Amino acid sequence: MRIIFNLMSCGLGNNGGSHTIVRSSNVLCDLGHSVYLVDLIPCKYSWIPLKAKHIVVKSFDQVPDADFIIATGYTTVTSTISLPPRCGKKVHWLRAWESWKLSEGEIVKRVLYAKTIKLVNSTCLQRKLESLGFKSEIVRPGYDFDEIYPLHIRSNKEVVIGALYNEGKKRRSKRTNWCFDAISFLKKRHRNIRFQMFGSEGIPKSGLVDKFVKSPPIKEKNLFYNECHIWIAPTELEGLHIPPAESGLTECCVVGTNAEMSGMQDYLNHNQTGLVSKNNLESFVNTIEYVILNKEIRKQLGENLRKKILELGSRENNMTKMVDLLGKYL
Repeated sequence: MRIIFNLMSCGLGNNGGSHTIVRSSNVLCDLGHSVYLVDLIPCKYSWIPLKAKHIVVKSFDQVPDADFIIATGYTTVTSTISLPPRCGKKVHWLRAWESWKLSEGEIVKRVLYAKTIKLVNSTCLQRKLESLGFKSEIVRPGYDFDEIYPLHIRSNKEVVIGALYNEGKKRRSKRTNWCFDAISFLKKRHRNIRFQMFGSEGIPKSGLVDKFVKSPPIKEKNLFYNECHIWIAPTELEGLHIPPAESGLTECCVVGTNAEMSGMQDYLNHNQTGLVSKNNLESFVNTIEYVILNKEIRKQLGENLRKKILELGSRENNMTKMVDLLGKYL
């Protein structure tokens, strides 16, 4: 199968969204498919090597023939549906609710009404589209089970809490400020708390952060997750939120919220695979404190979460599902 991931007006950079596209395209190449990353600018992504061909085009005439062309973000939908039939059937893989770019009305008008086969990466996105009258199929990206796994090194002397760091207007929906507010309160009540973060954009200036790692390579990221007893994630505009799931692969206990678009509904079930607070800061803080005080509960929830993430499948499992699903449209 010949597949194009459309990056025009979007690009590839060192961020989680681009990383998913690169990982997915690499796996599709390993499965024997011809994959092209079509862009308007040079690739700025450097975390891992690309196996797919990254092509910078100046006109639609330079876009190769394919069976499918996949819009990777809302800004790539217009060019996707404008390309000639030889570039393949039009697909949109929605991986977030990008209301920081468009209002909900504009998303419906310009994105959802576009004539594309709609794939989503999560349950919450599928439900969101259903509420607006649009059908979709779930295709998750999958996980790297051979790269992120338990090391059994968690300290018994302190409780390490981890979180993702993001800054800037585009990242407000990550609600990093909730993490700082929570830790500020909890450190005053509990002396044995250590707080650490990683991220690819910006560096935290808060003195609350005991350890920060910028864009850690995979071995260091695995170590980072394995140090954490609790992972906190107050995000509210996700599709499938990756860091909490990755932390869960190391048997870390996750605390999220019941925000409609938390991005964790696929794997985080309250009191089964983690803890889900109400969508307000007070409940979020109280839920974190509860699991700080209950070592055996957080241990069991972490073990349960790892089992759940394993059930969701590897990247190979999920990209095979994508190909099988697309094959029905040929």
